[in-house]
Amino acid sequence: MIFPDNIGEYLTIDETSLSQGELYTIITNKSAKGRKGSLVAIIKGVDSERIRSILRRKISYEQRRAVKEVTLDMAASMEQIVRKTFTKATLVTDRFHVQKLAYDAVQQMRIAYRWEAIEQENQEMELSKEVGEKFVPHRLENGDSPKQLLARSRYLLFKRKEKWTPSQIHRAEILFRLYPKLEQAYQLAQDLGYIYQSTKHKNIALTRLARWYDQVEQSGFKSFNTVSRTIQQHYQTILNFFERRSTNASAESFNAKIKAFRSQFRGVRNISFFLYRLSKIYA
Repeated sequence: MIFPDNIGEYLTIDETSLSQGELYTIITNKSAKGRKGSLVAIIKGVDSERIRSILRRKISYEQRRAVKEVTLDMAASMEQIVRKTFTKATLVTDRFHVQKLAYDAVQQMRIAYRWEAIEQENQEMELSKEVGEKFVPHRLENGDSPKQLLARSRYLLFKRKEKWTPSQIHRAEILFRLYPKLEQAYQLAQDLGYIYQSTKHKNIALTRLARWYDQVEQSGFKSFNTVSRTIQQHYQTILNFFERRSTNASAESFNAKIKAFRSQFRGVRNISFFLYRLSKIYA
């Protein structure tokens, strides 16, 4: 479903699932702000060659050239679609997808420590059985066992320190005392977010990202080295964010509306009719 008249200068592109994991590529117009006129295209699948061919066939060359900017995630297929279809547009990698990589790296370390804590507790239980004693799990000063501490620290590691509750502050103090590398990883993720929040100019952002790369390299954390390499592969489109501070939030919001619409009708039984409904509301 293509609606060329809805094209604007600033677009977003993303993928979403309508039913049973079937993915659709959706292009929306930011200026419509999620209301009527938002939907530019919804195409089944994520194959870049096929989608590119459909867009080039259904949307005129003049309309495609008029697009100035497209925000997207770091999927290579999406980047190929935009580069070959909207040839004059600036590509902007969504900041939240970049930050999520860093948060995921922190969570990966937390989960690894949790598995170690679970294994340690299992060994202590087996030893207690062998000597015929009742197993009493080790309790920290806030009442958590080590594995509970790591499990219950998940959400505080996503938040800035000033947003922690008193109980989260206490838990974080114990967590970082026992696992200092986890505190270092948490700080790396927060530093990346601070670059996005406080930097207004592209050249300054490039300098600060370079310093952040150095910190990651010095840390020696494998998961963060992967994050750093991924950012380096997309650094040009990441730096474009600092020109207009554009994000893919409108695309994520549009996806949320589709999911809410889908849940309202308790799933999608007839995809064609569901798409027809979407077109009547948003196109």
